[in-house]
Amino acid sequence: MHVCVLGAGIVGLATAWQLHRDGHEVTVIDRAAPGAGASGGNGAQLSYSYVQPLADPSIWAQLPKLLLSPDSPLKLRPQLDPLQWRWALEFLAACNGATSRDTTARLLALAAESRQGFETMRAEIAPDCDFSATGKLVLYRSEEALAGAARQVELQRTMGSEQRLVTPAECADIEPALAHDTRRIAGAVHTPSECAADCLKVCQALEAWLRTRGVRFLLGTDAQGFAVRAGRAAAVRTAGGDIEADAFVMALGTASHRLGRQLGAYLPVYPLKGYSITVDVDPAPGAAPTVSVTDSARKVVFARLGNRLRVAGMAELVGHDTRIPAGRIETLADATRAVFPQVGAMTELRPWTGMRPATPTGLPIIGRRDAAPANMLFNTGHGALGFTLAFGSAALIAQALAA
Repeated sequence: MHVCVLGAGIVGLATAWQLHRDGHEVTVIDRAAPGAGASGGNGAQLSYSYVQPLADPSIWAQLPKLLLSPDSPLKLRPQLDPLQWRWALEFLAACNGATSRDTTARLLALAAESRQGFETMRAEIAPDCDFSATGKLVLYRSEEALAGAARQVELQRTMGSEQRLVTPAECADIEPALAHDTRRIAGAVHTPSECAADCLKVCQALEAWLRTRGVRFLLGTDAQGFAVRAGRAAAVRTAGGDIEADAFVMALGTASHRLGRQLGAYLPVYPLKGYSITVDVDPAPGAAPTVSVTDSARKVVFARLGNRLRVAGMAELVGHDTRIPAGRIETLADATRAVFPQVGAMTELRPWTGMRPATPTGLPIIGRRDAAPANMLFNTGHGALGFTLAFGSAALIAQALAA
């Protein structure tokens, strides 16, 4: 079967890899280079065993800060956009304990399958991607926040995750670069099995490997719509002409909503804007972290990538604004200096922003939609977990295609 994959981010490329392995003829279309969107400068963490949906009951107490504080790591700025309002209302409706527990269980199950797929891919193509498996620490700055984390750990324990609460002193034992910050830490969650890698390098390696195996790439090609005949998608329309296929997979991130509407499907996908910096590190032991670290209060993640440190964070519901305010980058730099004061000179920050395609619940949209043609499958809405969930999502798409 000839399958056209729309999107060359990590989700689309993982899908193309899986479909190629299953024996399909594959074409990949994207208006930009592989990994150029939300994948390129993401947080680099592969969070297979510790997930906490953004849609959580604790959001209600944070609403005034989300709406009013200019320095909040979570920011909501209302736009004249019906989709934003609908998404926000659905998000708030999902901020309850039952939905959060269900989302956690389903994300953990998908992440476990994704870990297997990622390891198979690594064994097969051996990407040079600064991969590490040094575990992760999620830091909590207050006893109240730590108590909430303890409840999440217990919930995830019942779902098969292995992690434990650790003291500030244990944090420094696990990651010596945190020794300067322990007095401001109430405790942390340690997950030894977590990993990190450079997602952009993975995307580039996948493209190169797939090209050598005959996968066709049409880059610099914008999907503008579809030709639908007899209730089936017959071709994707581009400025260069129609591209026909037997089936299509839409993995276009935040652009999926617009194109989905053309097919009659409502996809509740909205951009959750994030930022990152990537800095060179002092190679001296204990200067920069080797363990991945998440500062829950700052909503900032730190991931070691070879001789670099990726620092990413913030979540803004501000529409498709791709500007990079200097203040947001300085916030990331300040967080780095505060948590890891010996990390290095930080003379070059390499600022980046990306639009994470988020659904209100945090669950991605994978498979068919009732209103859309049966040969159109969707693989979108992964939010901040696109890298983590990409290969598990690809496996589900392959299963749906074979059904």
